[in-house]
Amino acid sequence: MAASPEHRGNSCSSSSSSSSSSSVEVPVKSEQEICIGAKETDNIRDSREAASGDDSRVGVDLSALNNVGAESSGTFRGIFSEVGTLPVGTSNVEKLDSSQGKLEKSKTETQRHRNILAEEAAQIFDSKISAQKKLKLLNRIATVKDDGTVEFEVPGDVEPHALGDGPRGAYAEVAEEESLETDIQYIPPLQIVMLIVGTRGDVQPFIAIGKRLQDYGHRVRLATHSNFKEFVLTAGLEFYPLGGDPKVLAGYMVKNKGFLPSGPSEIPIQRNQIKEIIHSLLPACKEPDPDSGIPFRADAIIANPPAYGHTHVAEALKIPLHIFFTMPWTPTSEFPHPLSRVKQPAGYRLSYQIVDSMIWLGIRDMINDVRKKKLKLRPVTYLSGSQGSDSDVPHGYIWSPHLVPKPKDWGPKIDVIGFCFLDLATNYEPPELLVKWLEAGPKPIYIGFGSLPVQEPEKMTQIIVDALEQTGQRGIINKGWGGLGNLAEPKDYVYLLDNVPHDWLFLQCKAVVHHGGAGTTAAGLKAACPTTIVPFFGDQPFWGERVHARGVGPPPIPVDEFSLPKLVNAINFMLDAKVKERAIELAKAMEKEDGVTGAVKAFFRHLPRKKPEPELSPEPPSLFSIARCFGCS
Repeated sequence: MAASPEHRGNSCSSSSSSSSSSSVEVPVKSEQEICIGAKETDNIRDSREAASGDDSRVGVDLSALNNVGAESSGTFRGIFSEVGTLPVGTSNVEKLDSSQGKLEKSKTETQRHRNILAEEAAQIFDSKISAQKKLKLLNRIATVKDDGTVEFEVPGDVEPHALGDGPRGAYAEVAEEESLETDIQYIPPLQIVMLIVGTRGDVQPFIAIGKRLQDYGHRVRLATHSNFKEFVLTAGLEFYPLGGDPKVLAGYMVKNKGFLPSGPSEIPIQRNQIKEIIHSLLPACKEPDPDSGIPFRADAIIANPPAYGHTHVAEALKIPLHIFFTMPWTPTSEFPHPLSRVKQPAGYRLSYQIVDSMIWLGIRDMINDVRKKKLKLRPVTYLSGSQGSDSDVPHGYIWSPHLVPKPKDWGPKIDVIGFCFLDLATNYEPPELLVKWLEAGPKPIYIGFGSLPVQEPEKMTQIIVDALEQTGQRGIINKGWGGLGNLAEPKDYVYLLDNVPHDWLFLQCKAVVHHGGAGTTAAGLKAACPTTIVPFFGDQPFWGERVHARGVGPPPIPVDEFSLPKLVNAINFMLDAKVKERAIELAKAMEKEDGVTGAVKAFFRHLPRKKPEPELSPEPPSLFSIARCFGCS
């Protein structure tokens, strides 16, 4: 959800901040983070084992779980003490600086304090450091605030390499890369399972990739939420249901700030969602087709990060894994983790480790339960990250390098493959009423938020209608899951719409306003539409900032700041002729990309194999036979 898994964080400051340091906030807001909070009683021992030692701040407070809602900060403190992680309130860093008002620190002492912070932050990247020590490091350098953000201090004069960010730092080894422009090599037929968690926008690019893999003679099963069964089967791929309901997941992410659930019932609900996903992964890789009964056993896994446990299932089955995602998940010094709010370049790489560590602390008990009971693997007893130790797993990022170039410190196992579009427009027949409305006037502005629930749909609808009226524009409002479009009386300049393929619809529009999902952003840019992003959570602020930096849209408008003046200003920005010119320029550059082919080439290139095989052209889809693939398991 995308991936995932994300509100814009509230500002919070620390008394320890000074002119030589800045606070970094990390609100973790996606499905990757929704499970952080409560721990189940029978798994607390694992957390204690990971966090044991003389750190008195690591403890267990089960009573807090029975008093959720009375005082959010108390609940949050109980939740996090239970997972054995960060303290709420005053950190050691703040205590060090608490005397600043009474006695000014010497420059030597201040410099020593900054050096200690830099050294401790750098150690988080050290795989040789034990879980116990990493937890203590997190305790010392970070503070969980009552508003659900994680704040940590980055000294203002610290060089990036001091945080493991240098040219030879973690993940920074650069090697000669085999170009994705090379021809696709022949791979004997495989049975490939795709483990995909998220909304429709997360699933759609993998349908395109799966169809292309089928063209090369492979059998592809797309395992995702039951909501998308018809979508997958209609595309010609095999389907297997994963646990979790994307509507429930998305609703939680929009409703809650940071880690903190808004009510006592939501802790078990969200943990059960993640537990269902994790427990459904192994069956998705080896169980027969639930409808036809045809046997299946995966030879390789393609997954996105919100499919918790993919690394562990691949380990148990001893098969290769390739991660594809629509948002950055690999540490880089060029921009911060999309789920963080980091302004200092020195803290960019560190933000990935902080977010990853918080995710891992929230799901570790469930992962280890599956490892022991289902996968017959030893439990993971180290603070390794939300997906386990996957630094050697190849990653492919689904976005245009013309929008976000591949960072220079990403090595040869990391690819930026381009946006992956699924052609839905070719066979689409729009409603006659919509065609007539489009023909009756100038191109409209599209406004919609897809599968995201809107807290106050009537208020938001009125803002949209008033903004269109004030700017003299026609508009299409996509009702989506949020319930937009309930008008007191019809407006001839407003058309209310259910789901329509974006690759068809956006070509009919002069500009678009949406939530900033990676797929929707890609479709708008491909159609040369100036774009306003109204981020709800997760990677959406990241895409809003990238669109604005590219000059094809105004600054993003966070959903909780959505207002008539801001929307009017955004529409006027998009109507500027220079903005349209830049949008056309970007669309032309993207025309030369083929992200689906890039994904297939990357997948084949990173597959372990003994020797190259002779080249083979793709087979026509009509020649593909499931029965022919039985021998490849």
